[in-house]
Amino acid sequence: MSGFNYSSGAELFPNKARKPKPSSLRYRRFERAAEAIRFAIEELPPTLLIGAYLEVDEARFDFEGIRRLYDSEEYPLERRALAKKPTATSR
Repeated sequence: MSGFNYSSGAELFPNKARKPKPSSLRYRRFERAAEAIRFAIEELPPTLLIGAYLEVDEARFDFEGIRRLYDSEEYPLERRALAKKPTATSR
């Protein structure tokens, strides 16, 4: 993701195919793309991101694109340590 500006403003748009529910994703504007990316990956259940997209400097990113931005070495914010799911071999 070389050249991506994590300091740019960003907008997170919900999936338009779903009917809005109180717990569903609504349009949100963020001052910095890094904050929008963190919110999308760390706060929202993945099911709410299916069909949603992030717009930054007129470029659109789907869930996979948002994930790549979050996983990039250039991502400027500290990532939350995500708990590993237990597996049959970890018992």
